[in-house]
Amino acid sequence: MIDTIELPDENDRHVLAAAIKTNANVIMTNNLKDFPDDYLNTFGLYAKSADDFLTDTIDLNQDVAITAFLKMVLNRRSPDLDEFQLLDMLRNNGLKNSADYLHSQL
Repeated sequence: MIDTIELPDENDRHVLAAAIKTNANVIMTNNLKDFPDDYLNTFGLYAKSADDFLTDTIDLNQDVAITAFLKMVLNRRSPDLDEFQLLDMLRNNGLKNSADYLHSQL
């Protein structure tokens, strides 16, 4: 199957093949440019960035997400960070929307 897939970067073909084989609905990647929407749609798939995926996950159950985030803050070591420092770390690592959403719920 991999050999029949046509993506801008042939090194990404295995990702799409795995998604097709497992009947996935979404491919989570920060490499969106190499997964064209029109092509993915022919397989019933779409690509989503990690930030958008996490934001959607938070939105599914905000209370559970906030509880999990606060547990993560409490368990964070080396270095210890408060919730706002951890949110800044998430933002600095490309999860701006997720961090902003979590921040709005605190």
